[in-house]
Amino acid sequence: MTDPVPVDGRSLTLERFLAVCRRGRPVALAPEAGAAVRASRRAVERVVESGRPVYGVSTGFGALSERTVPREKLRELQASLVRSHASGTGLALSADVVRGMILLRLNSLARGLSGVRPEVVDRLAYLLNRGLVPWIPEQGSVGASGDLAPLAHLALSLTGEGAFVDERSGSTEPAAEVLRREGIEPLALAEKEGVALLNGTSLMAAYLALGAADAGALLDAATVAAALSYDALLGDPASLDDRLGEIRNSTDHREVARALRALLQGSGLSVRHATWAGQDPYTLRCLPQVLGAVRLAIGFAEGVAARELNAVTDNPVVFGEDDLVSGGNFHGQPLALALDTLALAVQYVAGFSERRTVRLVHPSLSRGLPPFLAPDPGLSSGFMVPQYVAAALVNENATLVHPASATSLSTSADQEDFVSMGAWAGAKLLRVLANTRRVVAIEWMVAGQALELRRPRVGGVGSEAALRALRSRVARWEKDRSPAPDIERLASGIAAGEMVREVRSAAPF
Repeated sequence: MTDPVPVDGRSLTLERFLAVCRRGRPVALAPEAGAAVRASRRAVERVVESGRPVYGVSTGFGALSERTVPREKLRELQASLVRSHASGTGLALSADVVRGMILLRLNSLARGLSGVRPEVVDRLAYLLNRGLVPWIPEQGSVGASGDLAPLAHLALSLTGEGAFVDERSGSTEPAAEVLRREGIEPLALAEKEGVALLNGTSLMAAYLALGAADAGALLDAATVAAALSYDALLGDPASLDDRLGEIRNSTDHREVARALRALLQGSGLSVRHATWAGQDPYTLRCLPQVLGAVRLAIGFAEGVAARELNAVTDNPVVFGEDDLVSGGNFHGQPLALALDTLALAVQYVAGFSERRTVRLVHPSLSRGLPPFLAPDPGLSSGFMVPQYVAAALVNENATLVHPASATSLSTSADQEDFVSMGAWAGAKLLRVLANTRRVVAIEWMVAGQALELRRPRVGGVGSEAALRALRSRVARWEKDRSPAPDIERLASGIAAGEMVREVRSAAPF
């Protein structure tokens, strides 16, 4: 059994986050976190005993925060909050996103600043360790007081009133039945616990952490596909000179150029041109500049994600025995900005890749390759339509990367008068990532075919390894067939990181 990830509200890393969300690694509350949780709970109980009005404990919420609730109804207040806010709609979130939400809510509460009972954090950990995935719909969060609607559906499953998803069948099962089968009682929420479960940026932060990791892996795959195209299009490696990145003062530029030089090492195709008349198109010559910009954006997103993984985004926050502070840590603006930025950067990858695919199949631009790389042009259409597919996906991405965070719509009777829309930014990012994986898969497939058409000359050590990774999944194009299964097989290999690992084993970059 893999050692559990310790949860303390302070030490969650992106690597540990991914291990829990995608590889099912268990979690365990750190001893010091348990003590902090108990201390903050005692502070909330003192507030309840005092009878003074405190937001989130003894008042209404949002625009109703000025209304005090009688002491005997404080627990009903929390249950009512969860029920009313579980208003989401749309398709169910994927299991890794939901597990990310649970882990981030658990980690935030474990900091001991939210006033919940130990039973609440224990129950969240139980869901992760038992592989229980609540049904949470994708739509409904404006990213203002956190991800209220999605987190309400998570909380509802704890109370036995929501639903869980059977990952094998995709069907849902009432939470009460799942909890009964697990032999545990539904959680009866105490004072402050409903608002502590709902007020947080857990969905947006899960989107960002997963998206940043996927974007990094996709950039690696795009770099490999670009190296294949570089060889297939007889690119001039002069533009990869490290001195160009040095005088641009760009570490990201230099890293991309270094990776491409490693992949193209030993190439008999990508060689220095004799004259300036042979200058390459921007999609080859400016690879370090463009993919370097993508790398810069991924680094920005990773930095925001690293901070948010251990952020306390509750409201109010319990700072001491009698010090409950109401603020706005639940607001998703930093996450929305990073999510929108990352989606735009990923679209650069797609647009750049599709342009190289065009050159590979265009008889006037491919430097001597047959039209559409067809075995028998005219009788065979070759890779004509895969390029159409790439173009369609790039166009879809272009509409999706309009920043969600550029538009705010007021909620809660204008009490929440500027919202982040970060949840939609995250959902769009996942779609852009999926589209771009397919665009890169198409370039890898087409460039591999083109590389074979350059025989007996061979490409760089990385290009040849990329060709082997391609051919272990997709047969050479000898006559027309449906490319759709090939594209999906390659996109899956890119998503799993398998194809890049195979290339790296032969050509570390």
